[in-house]
Amino acid sequence: MEHALVLLARSVRIRQSQYCKPGEKLNMSEAQSLIAEKVEELPADLRNVMAAVASLPEPYRLQLEPMIKRVANSTKRRRRILSLVQDALSQLRLDMKYLMFDLEATRRERDEYREQLEEKF
Repeated sequence: MEHALVLLARSVRIRQSQYCKPGEKLNMSEAQSLIAEKVEELPADLRNVMAAVASLPEPYRLQLEPMIKRVANSTKRRRRILSLVQDALSQLRLDMKYLMFDLEATRRERDEYREQLEEKF
């Protein structure tokens, strides 16, 4: 659960940087709506099935609608999760680049200090 919250927080930070001016922040409902906008659209096949079920006679439609709604909700949830994971991976890649830069800078500093120390002795 904690890991999912970290992913969501990173996703919000990424979205915030894409949609806000520096110094502004998204509130949670705005962040959720931005995430939802990206992933809410259902696949065409599923929309076609939903339309076909809607045109069925009432007894059949009433039987199938709950199942179709569960499939649609499941699809939306999977897309939201996929979006969060992709955003988290993007953030991880960026974090890794910063860490590699920091590591290289630290190594250069170490080597310079080592050379300075050797020059003194």
